[in-house]
Amino acid sequence: MVALLCLLSGTGAPAEATFRQALPGYRFAFPRDHASHPDFKTEWWYYSGHLQTEDGQRFGYQLTFFRVGVDPALRGDSRSRWAVSDLHLAHFALSDLTHRHFQYWERRSRGALDSAGALTKRFKVWNGPWEASGDGKVHRLTASAEGYAIDLTLTLTKPPAIHGNNGVSQKAAGLGHASHYYSLTRMATEGTLTFAGKRQTVTGSTWMDHEFGSSQLTASQVGWDWFAIQFEDGVELMLYQLRLTDGRPDPHSSGSLIHPDGRVEHLPLSAFRLELKEFWQSPKSGGRYPIRWRIQVPGPRLDLSVQAAFPDQELDTRSSTLVTYWEGSVAISGTAGDRPIAGVGYLEMTGYAAPFRELR
Repeated sequence: MVALLCLLSGTGAPAEATFRQALPGYRFAFPRDHASHPDFKTEWWYYSGHLQTEDGQRFGYQLTFFRVGVDPALRGDSRSRWAVSDLHLAHFALSDLTHRHFQYWERRSRGALDSAGALTKRFKVWNGPWEASGDGKVHRLTASAEGYAIDLTLTLTKPPAIHGNNGVSQKAAGLGHASHYYSLTRMATEGTLTFAGKRQTVTGSTWMDHEFGSSQLTASQVGWDWFAIQFEDGVELMLYQLRLTDGRPDPHSSGSLIHPDGRVEHLPLSAFRLELKEFWQSPKSGGRYPIRWRIQVPGPRLDLSVQAAFPDQELDTRSSTLVTYWEGSVAISGTAGDRPIAGVGYLEMTGYAAPFRELR
C-alpha cells in the first residue's frame, strides 16, 4: 500500500537526512521484519479483510497503525519516558456489506508513558487499546470503539510477498523515493466481531501490508489508487497507480501478481491498464471517487471488473493523518484467459477530496 503516512513524512532535507533511506539491496528476513524499523522515518502496518458470521452476514474491516519518526536522537533507554521520538496514529473501520453501513475511528498519540508504540525485537504495535502482535505465522488483532470491536487471530497460509525490485518499491524518480514493502496476502482469519453492540463469531481472510521508508512521494504526485485483490483460485493481485498533476499515471506505478505457490511476479506500469467506469461524489467532502474500475493485465490475460461493495466508504481523518480518503471493500469479477474468475479486495483512493500537495 502506498501509505497515508507519506503525508506526514515532511519535505525538509535536513530532517530526512537523519533517517535511513530505502535503497536497493535490502534483504528481508522474517519474522524480524514484522517488527518496527525506527531508523526509517515512516512506517505502517495495514490489515484489511473480509469476515462472515455464522448466519451469513458479511463484513469488511481495516485496522492500520502508523509510526512517524520525529528525532532519532531521542531514542534510547536512558531517555525520559516523556520524550517523543515518534508520533503514532491508527485507523479502524468496519463495513457492513449486508446492510451497506460504514463506521470508522482514528487515534493519535505521542507515545509518552507507553500510550502507543512499536517494538523492535518482536512484533507488537499498539495505540491505546488497539493492538497488533504476533510471530512469523500467527498474528492477533484487537480494536474497539463504543459498540464496535474486533478480536481476531490471523494465520499465514502463504509466505510474505516482497514487492518491487532488489528490495525496494520505487514511488518516484530519484534514489530514496521508495519504501521497503511486503505483504502477507492471504491470512486465514477467525475470532469475534462486535457491530452495533452485537458480538458474533466470524471467519474470513485478511491481507496485511507493511512498509517502511523515509522519503517517498513528490509534489508532482496528487494522489494514488491502490488495489489489494484475493481471487478464489488462490492468486492475489496488488496494484498501485500514482497520479501526477496533469492526470497521467507516474511511470513508477507498479504492482505484483502472487501465484498460488507464493511466487511473486513484478508488474511495471506497462504490464497493466486501469480504466475508470463509474463515479460517486461524496456529499461530505465533495470528492468524486471512481467506484467501478476495469483492470486489464495482458500477460496472464486478466480482464477484471472492480466494484465497490457500496459507495460511501470514505474516511475523514484530518484529526490524525490529515487527509480525507476512500478505503473500502470491493467485489471482483471477470476472466482469466477463457475461464471466469471472482474474488474480493480492498481499494484505497487519495487525492480526490483535495490534491496531495495541498495536504503536506
